[in-house]
Amino acid sequence: MMIKRILLISSFASLGIYSTAQEVAWPNITTEAKPAARWWWLGSAVDEQNLTYNLEEYSRAGMGTMEITPIYGVKGNEAHDLKFLSPVWMKMLRHTESEAKRCGMQMDMNTGTGWPFGGPEVSIEDAASKVFFEEYKLNGGEQLKATIQVSDEKQRSIAPLYRLMAFSQKGERKDITSKVDKQGRLNWTAPAGQWRLIAVFNGKTLQKVKRAAPGGEGYVMNHFSYKAVANYLHRFDKAFAETKTPYPHNFFNDSYEVYNADWTPDLFEQFYKRRGYKLEEYLPEFLDESRNDITARIISDYRETISELLQENFTAQWTKWAHVHGSLTRNQAHGSPGNLIDLYATVDVPECEGFGISNFGIKGLRKDSLTVKNFSDLSMLKYASSAAHISGKPYTSSETFTWLTEHFRTSLSQCKPDIDLMFVSGVNHTYFHGTPYSPKDAKWPGWLFYASINMSPTNTIWRDAPAFFQYITRCQSFLQMGKPDNDFLIYLPVYDMWHDQDGRMLAFDIHKMEKRAPKFIEVVHKISESGYDVDYISDQFILNTKCVNGMLQTKGGTKYKAIIIPAVKKMPDNVLAHLISLTEQGAKIIFMENYPKSVPGFSKLNERSLRFSNLLKTLPAVADFKETMNSPLKRGAVITGSDYKKALAETGVVSEDMKTVYGLKCIRRSNESGYHYFISCLQSKDVEAWINLGVNATSAVIYNPLNGESGKAKIRQVNGRTQVYLQIKSGESFLLRTFTKEDVKMADWEYTVSQTVGLTLENNWKLHFEHSEPAIEGTFNIGKVCSWTELDEPKAKVNMGTGVYSVSFTLPTISADEWVLDLGDVRESARVKINGKEVGTLWSVPYIAKVGKFLKQGENHLEIEVTNLSANRIADYDRRGIEWRNFKEINIVDINYKVKKYSDWETVPSGLLGPVKLVPVNYTNK
Repeated sequence: MMIKRILLISSFASLGIYSTAQEVAWPNITTEAKPAARWWWLGSAVDEQNLTYNLEEYSRAGMGTMEITPIYGVKGNEAHDLKFLSPVWMKMLRHTESEAKRCGMQMDMNTGTGWPFGGPEVSIEDAASKVFFEEYKLNGGEQLKATIQVSDEKQRSIAPLYRLMAFSQKGERKDITSKVDKQGRLNWTAPAGQWRLIAVFNGKTLQKVKRAAPGGEGYVMNHFSYKAVANYLHRFDKAFAETKTPYPHNFFNDSYEVYNADWTPDLFEQFYKRRGYKLEEYLPEFLDESRNDITARIISDYRETISELLQENFTAQWTKWAHVHGSLTRNQAHGSPGNLIDLYATVDVPECEGFGISNFGIKGLRKDSLTVKNFSDLSMLKYASSAAHISGKPYTSSETFTWLTEHFRTSLSQCKPDIDLMFVSGVNHTYFHGTPYSPKDAKWPGWLFYASINMSPTNTIWRDAPAFFQYITRCQSFLQMGKPDNDFLIYLPVYDMWHDQDGRMLAFDIHKMEKRAPKFIEVVHKISESGYDVDYISDQFILNTKCVNGMLQTKGGTKYKAIIIPAVKKMPDNVLAHLISLTEQGAKIIFMENYPKSVPGFSKLNERSLRFSNLLKTLPAVADFKETMNSPLKRGAVITGSDYKKALAETGVVSEDMKTVYGLKCIRRSNESGYHYFISCLQSKDVEAWINLGVNATSAVIYNPLNGESGKAKIRQVNGRTQVYLQIKSGESFLLRTFTKEDVKMADWEYTVSQTVGLTLENNWKLHFEHSEPAIEGTFNIGKVCSWTELDEPKAKVNMGTGVYSVSFTLPTISADEWVLDLGDVRESARVKINGKEVGTLWSVPYIAKVGKFLKQGENHLEIEVTNLSANRIADYDRRGIEWRNFKEINIVDINYKVKKYSDWETVPSGLLGPVKLVPVNYTNK
């Protein structure tokens, strides 16, 4: 078969079809296409020799970028700790940057240690702020005897009085702050009536940096203050300038975990500037726990103000600062009390986060009892990618594999489905969470971070991780190519969230999104299940969107076929006006379940409501949103309804049958010659069918990111639709590239049909250990394949390492175009050799490979090197009382963040469980 391919390529070259060969080749591999990782520097106790060792190991395995995040140190190693940004620390950074460049890698850096941003140079004045309210009552003619001071004693020296407001039962509102002396005594006699006095104090959260590294300890800064952020960044200016250290490729900010920070010292002034009325004059409404409509509107205005301050004073300033120094910014906006789309779009590389593992029911994929639910489903992951798409940013990164399973128990096969989920959600630049720096001579298990997984040389999965990394690289090379091609925009109903949600502050934490936006999450999944894809858009981005030839073009230049307004109650009048204008120019707008009902917020409410009401009158009258209607509005159309599938079909946009009919997950991008898809079978069933595509094509090419194979797909035209023939098994994924006009010339994709007979390798297996801790000598005649923990060898129940299963067999005289090796159940990854030749590394389900070219008539020899997890080894350590948890602060916790040893773990199966089969297949021309 290989000879046939070489001859075919040579014939193409002789015909001068070089451009086609370039087009159908895999994309060039860039550094960004390779996987990256958060590089934990424990105590920053790094040295040049071990930095070089670590970087060379990462580079050799196929990683492209490392992001330095210093954290707490190792017990007893204090003498080697380096203070963050000290001259010696900066020297290590320079060495790291130099060695990374030599290794073909890039260096990112956290703009701090641990998280969130803060440290020793953050003064109490610049620290994260929190508001405190104290109330007093007076009757007419009385003077207050109590001292005006905050009741929290910890705050008294740091929480100055900001305002003292007096409110009468008649609705009078008075600012009497100037009547309070420095000792907190109020020199004011209450006028007639009953008065409610509300004192406002600018307090502090007193939060310290979480997981801080040496030299990074201190208060968390006030992210809402321009001055506080500028002062914080000055520390970096000084360190880089004084040591003449080059700035990193990206500066990084971890998820916003600034707890209880709900204020800033000039909040009232900023509120008045932005919202047009004085918040202090509406404190009774603002604090009203009954939450009537007026209270909800004022709180919405407060939340919008906080959002703007965070975006402008922190995110935008930080990004501008990085740009001045030739660096870019990567940011996790989730957890922030702001509009996630605007926050993500303000940086260069928006980054989402996966937390936990997804259960797709993939056939043959083992489940672990020690797992945590994935809080980052498709709807959550799309915030970052949507912001990147609508703002024209080329990369969406991800904090990847945070707590899939417990420490020492995560396999490469378990990683694949969740990274595929990220890919179909728009991620194209993954960062593992993470890779701890560990000295070469550190005793196993080396230096560890408290959260799993550990993607580093000290983990047994590292042996076969290069094959996994190559898979990621191949996928990302396609996903970084071209432009996004999602069908629709969907309006993010942030004003509904700001208006409806209880409390004062509203942080969009990934663990709470089911509460924050349950209806929106449901809608996003409905759209996906209808065969379409969407990007979220904010109010500000709508106002900058244009109508170009009937398409909606966002500020970043990305085009969409229509915009969906999902049962929104609150919408600014200027946003509604712009949407109507876009429709009149030729765009399509889809209102689901209802038209927006009113404007958000409290400022100039009557004036804005009147404008809003008049705008609604220009929209087509709808008697019943239960019925799907398509109404013209000048050059465009307004579509209304409650059934998403019907309403979206009214746009004329073709859905993807691979989603609706076959249950596949996919994302589509456009390129100069057509389109390309990433397709993953995240379900329990296999798919083999002619599938209608959402785009037309003259030809198409299938690429297998697992092994690098590619070939021309079978396509046909049926009823005006392009159909492609796909064979994809549960758990598999492919890349599909379509060519709109060109009929590309290359070898055909090898579609196969299995024969009914085959060979099951049931007997005469042998097993020895290439590497094992503890060492296991000798060869075991095991007969049938089995977990090596079943051996009559006590060490095999507590070891970690690589066992070699081998067998000799006679190939049956069966006529076949190809033979497929199926390893069955593998714990956890396998390198396959046949007759002494490398076949490849199998690390994900299904564990199959084409092996025909390695086989010969007569006797053959098969070797399968299986590497297990280190779970049994670490459990044995705990049972024997070996102390390996030697890290400061949180040290090592379990998946539920509890300090717990692993001595009660049951033995985890290891090795080749099979059954191992050789299946003859024939190529089929559908």
